[in-house]
Amino acid sequence: MTAAYADDLMDYDEVLQRFEPVMGMEVHVELATETKMFSASSAHFGAEPNSNVDPCSLGLPGALPVVNRKGVEWAIKIGLALNCEIAESSRFARKNYFYPDQPKNYQISQYDEPIAHDGYLDVVLDDGTEFRVEIERAHMEEDTGKLTHLGGADGRIHGATRSLVDCNRAGIPLIEIVTKPIIGAGERAPEVARAYVSALRDLVKSLGVSDARMDQGSMRVDSNVSLRAVGQEEFGTRTETKNINSLKSVEQAVRYEMQRQAAAIVAGEEIVQETRHYQETDGTTSKGRPKESQSDYRYFNDPDLPPVLAPREWVEEIRATLPELPWVRRARIQSEWGLKDEEMRDLVNAGALDLIVETVEAGAGAAEARSWWVAYLAQKANEAGVELGELSISPAQVARVVALIGEGKLTNKLARQAVDGVLAGEGDVDEVVAARGLEVVRDDGAIEAAVDEALANNPDIVEKYRAGNKKVVGAIVGQVMKATRGKADPAQVNQLIAKKLA
Repeated sequence: MTAAYADDLMDYDEVLQRFEPVMGMEVHVELATETKMFSASSAHFGAEPNSNVDPCSLGLPGALPVVNRKGVEWAIKIGLALNCEIAESSRFARKNYFYPDQPKNYQISQYDEPIAHDGYLDVVLDDGTEFRVEIERAHMEEDTGKLTHLGGADGRIHGATRSLVDCNRAGIPLIEIVTKPIIGAGERAPEVARAYVSALRDLVKSLGVSDARMDQGSMRVDSNVSLRAVGQEEFGTRTETKNINSLKSVEQAVRYEMQRQAAAIVAGEEIVQETRHYQETDGTTSKGRPKESQSDYRYFNDPDLPPVLAPREWVEEIRATLPELPWVRRARIQSEWGLKDEEMRDLVNAGALDLIVETVEAGAGAAEARSWWVAYLAQKANEAGVELGELSISPAQVARVVALIGEGKLTNKLARQAVDGVLAGEGDVDEVVAARGLEVVRDDGAIEAAVDEALANNPDIVEKYRAGNKKVVGAIVGQVMKATRGKADPAQVNQLIAKKLA
């Protein structure tokens, strides 16, 4: 945290003595449909700027929207997984505002008739405590375009000399999930916020409706925070920190706003209802623009779109396709693997659980898969400064390494060299093993010659061994492994040494 903000923050413990935090989370999830919500343009990420566009997403006069059925189906799927009521009839509305990334000068969204409402999500905190977050609504809308600000120091509009508009994202299906006021979290409010977003991310990924990549903007978080004096019924004025893009940042943004608002209130300052920007560099928030009220958007039903009908039969068909939900799956895996609660939490927090499961599904044992991902590969990810899942090795490749060890073709040391080769982009596991000549030596003659040489060069060790000190054999084994460049089978080496010294 920079010194510029230090005087404006209240000690966190003092905040909790004086105030109660009230939160609200608004999470936008981009759906991974093939086409946009209201047109046939591709919705694929990463295309050349302004190449995935059409008259509708560009807001050209006369272009009429047509609803993406898959987008509606996936919205229902998310609503069901969040224990929501699904409306048999819902409507699209126009949310009017002028901004360069909104070609039509309005966004097609849902207002007073959302497709899903009144649900909940139970989240588990770090110590195993369960906290229920009430869901007010999950509604459908279209994404806006993307602005890239140039000429400034930090890529934001403040200080920029020019801005570029990319309309590829305009019209991509979005589901906005809005919580009811989150009350009662107290000192754990930042942790609850992080746990909620984490659980929501796991949920939408498990449904197969989004990759929920916060770093790429396919899942974006706005956190609303207000404070009220302890014992007060009325809510305080809230601020909305926009477009937070990591779990750690969600937690930090909530904590920072609690401390900042508390210091301002005690100093006699008025809390302004506004949007704020989260600063990744130091964990602070900065002033954005005054926050509009609902009436400022002049919502009205979109005249170009009929109501969205969701008959009960269709809803139940969709319900039947819901997969095993993440928390149910984790409980089953924990039971099958015999893990303690803290062990399971460590795997989840490290982002290792799904990787381990996929490795097991590819043929590896659970213990071996866990060992590779949480030990050697976690170390490699840390050295590279990336998430575990971003390493250039797949669960299937790790399973192949485990199989080669089980077949006696690789030792653990050689296996690590094989993994290093895969991470370095040298090819698949078998290609790296062949190119580097890593396979365990099975030539009895070559190994026996190495054993004879090691014994001849160390008569003192041989004497100690025959005198009863069996531990010294490790020195002989080490010399044989060195002579064979680690390719000899240690078990075979030990057998040969024992036979010759018997």
